[in-house]
Amino acid sequence: MTQRIAVLGATGSIGDSTLAILAAQPQHYDVYALSGHHRLDKLFTLCQQFLPKRVSVPLTAVDDFARRLSAAGLNIDVVGGEAGLVEIAKDSQTDTVVAAIMGAAGLPSTLAAARAGKRILLANKEALVMAGQVMIDAVKANNATLLPLDSEHNAIFQCLPLAIQQDNTQIHQKDHGVRKLWLTASGGPFLQQSFEQMQQASVAEAVKHPNWSMGQKISVDSATMMNKGLELIEACHLFNLPEDKINVVIHPQSIIHSMVEYSDGSFLAQLGSPDMKTPIAHALSYPKRMGSGSQPLDLYALSGLEFIEPDLQKFACLRLARQAMQAGTHATIVLNAANEVAVAAFLDGQIRLTDIADINEQALTEIQVPSLNDNADIDDILAIDKIARHHTDRLIENLT
Repeated sequence: MTQRIAVLGATGSIGDSTLAILAAQPQHYDVYALSGHHRLDKLFTLCQQFLPKRVSVPLTAVDDFARRLSAAGLNIDVVGGEAGLVEIAKDSQTDTVVAAIMGAAGLPSTLAAARAGKRILLANKEALVMAGQVMIDAVKANNATLLPLDSEHNAIFQCLPLAIQQDNTQIHQKDHGVRKLWLTASGGPFLQQSFEQMQQASVAEAVKHPNWSMGQKISVDSATMMNKGLELIEACHLFNLPEDKINVVIHPQSIIHSMVEYSDGSFLAQLGSPDMKTPIAHALSYPKRMGSGSQPLDLYALSGLEFIEPDLQKFACLRLARQAMQAGTHATIVLNAANEVAVAAFLDGQIRLTDIADINEQALTEIQVPSLNDNADIDDILAIDKIARHHTDRLIENLT
C-alpha cells in the first residue's frame, strides 16, 4: 500500500534528502503535503515536481502562493502559519509526518501528529528538548510511532534490541544488558583550533562543517557543540535514560554514527558514509530496508578512526546541556530558547561565536521559571519559551 507522506520543512537539507528518496520510490510513497517558510520559490518548484494535495506557507504568503499555483494550473490546497502545519500533521489522509522544521517552530505540528496517532520521522530535536515527556506520553497514548532521523539517534535505535525499539521502557530490563549509549560528534570546524581562535571566528568559518551539509543554525550549533548537547537531551527522552547513562565522544571522521555499550563488554556501532539519506531511508522503510541512494562506505579507504574526549571548557554548551537535563524540562526549554536567540544574534554579526555559551549560561542562571508538572501542556511550554527569549534579547542588548 502506498504511504502518504507530509514533509514539514521540505525546503531544508532534511527535506532535500527525504524528497530524493521519495522520488526514487514512487510505487511505495505519495508526497501528500509539503511545507516551507523562507524559500518559497523552491517550495513552488517542489509543488510542480511532486504535485502534493496540500501545502503550508507563512500566513502572509497564502494568497500570493495560491495565485501562483493556480496560474501554473496546479490544484493544491494552501494553508498558512502554525495552524496550517497542525492541520496537515493531523490530516486523516496523512500517514507519515517527516518533522523537519527547525527550532521551536516545529513543536506544535509534531505534537499534533503524535496526538493524531501518526507515524513520525523526527528530525526536529527541539520537540523533545522542549516537550520531551509531553511528546513521549502523546505518542504512547495515541499509538503513534516515533522514529528518529538524526543520524546519531537513528544509529542507536538500530543498535538496540527489537524489544527496546518497540517500547523504550524495556531498556531497563537487565536481560537486554544495555549499559550506556555513546553519541558521536564530529567536533565541528574548530576541533583543532584554540578557544582564542574560536573567539575570532567569522560566520563563514562557523557554518563550514567539515563533514555534513546542513543549514546555518545547526552548523553553528555543531561549531559550539550545542547540537550534541541538544541531542543528548533528546536521547534521554527517546531511549528513557538519565543523562549520566549517555556519553559523548568526538569522532572526527563521522563514520561511526553512534554506539550502544552492553554489560558484557560489547559495543554495537552503526557505520556509514556521512549522508542523511541513510537514516531517512531506514526510518521510512522500518522495519524493512530499502535503497537510500547514498554512497556505500568504502572500508578499504578508511585510514583510521579517532575518538576524542570533548573539552568542556572550550565546548561549554555541552556541559550546559547536561546541567539543564539534570534540572528538568523547564531548564531545557530555557536553554533551547536562549541558544536559538544567541545563534541568530551571531549570524547577524551582533556577538562572537564564543558569546553564545556565555549567554546560554547566563540565561540558565538568571531566568526564573516554574518547574513543569505532569499535567503540563504546550501552552505552559511555550510560555516558558517566550520568557526565555525575551530575557535573552535583553542579555544580548547589554552585551552589545
